[in-house]
Amino acid sequence: MHWTDRMRLVKVVLVCSAVAISAASLVWSHILASDLAREERSRMEVWAEAMRSFEQADEQTDLALVLKVINGNNTIPVVVLSPDGAIQAHRNLDLKAPDEATLEKKITSWALARRDAGSVINIHLDDDEVMQICYDESVMLKRLASYPYIQLGIVFIFVVVAIFALLSSKRAEQNKVWVGLSKETAHQLGTPISSLMAWAQVLKDTYPDDKLLPEMDKDVQRLQVIAERFSKIGSHPETNPENISEVISHVVDYIGPRTSNHVVISTQLPAQPFYANISAPLFEWVVENLCKNAVDAMDGAGSITISAHEEPVRFVVEVADTGKGIPKNRFSTVFQPGFTTKARGWGLGLSLAKRIIEEYHNGRIFVKTSEINKGTTFRIELNK
Repeated sequence: MHWTDRMRLVKVVLVCSAVAISAASLVWSHILASDLAREERSRMEVWAEAMRSFEQADEQTDLALVLKVINGNNTIPVVVLSPDGAIQAHRNLDLKAPDEATLEKKITSWALARRDAGSVINIHLDDDEVMQICYDESVMLKRLASYPYIQLGIVFIFVVVAIFALLSSKRAEQNKVWVGLSKETAHQLGTPISSLMAWAQVLKDTYPDDKLLPEMDKDVQRLQVIAERFSKIGSHPETNPENISEVISHVVDYIGPRTSNHVVISTQLPAQPFYANISAPLFEWVVENLCKNAVDAMDGAGSITISAHEEPVRFVVEVADTGKGIPKNRFSTVFQPGFTTKARGWGLGLSLAKRIIEEYHNGRIFVKTSEINKGTTFRIELNK
């Protein structure tokens, strides 16, 4: 199993665990809220019985106990409706109105709404009349019912902030590694390249007619280009207006002779030159990586087409091949460091390309289209 698949599996397990914990928390809170609701219902039944005793009190009724029960309700909102539907009493209501008439209408509307919702207890009096006790959940019960959602919201925000902080920290650490590795590589290449340049000059002076020396000089210049690329990737490179067609042609001139005769590299470039602000050495590196990946995907036989054109708000470069293709679920994975389908290699080519285009040129690079055993097209977009 590839490490990206393992990371995806770990993420799925973590998400499922979080969902399970959240569901358990909601179920437990629901059980507690249901128990408290039943307890409040029992309290209201006792309170309703106390009201019935108060309405039918005689000399044998213990009014002190009845009033203690009635006055002991300081949390549950309640309205007592007389048999004719008038408001007889109310407690713990947080309703306000500019005058008594408006307040009475609000209380009546509140009581009827509670009655329609089933939060009512009927008190049967001796004269076959029915008095109704309309009540609502206490503030404590409402808070208990909403608490798990608030808790989950806070946990979710905390997790999102923690993940964002971890990703930012990881990205900053990766950037330091990239910069340090690139600068050290450019530094280490500098000394042997200088020596090779000196020896090449000595050989030119000693054997001025040797036909192999120009090729050696090209390889030394190539090493200089590689060192320059690493030095630029290690710091924010300077961009300048460059002719995109010339940059692509330079890449084809280098890649063409170094690939199999069974690989045909063609270009579709506009007749008129168009210029984009790029770092030419790094942009060439991106196109080279795409071409090398295309050659590997075609197993040494096929065609590569590099096209470029200008749109109203962007410049577009596309590299299409006739290779084995990429599955759709791998379109974004191919740009992750370490992803490779080859037995050898570190899987950093496309990751470097993405970093160069998106971070240094503020553009986009992505898989435009791909079909298994038919080919793949990579698209680069540079904003004007």
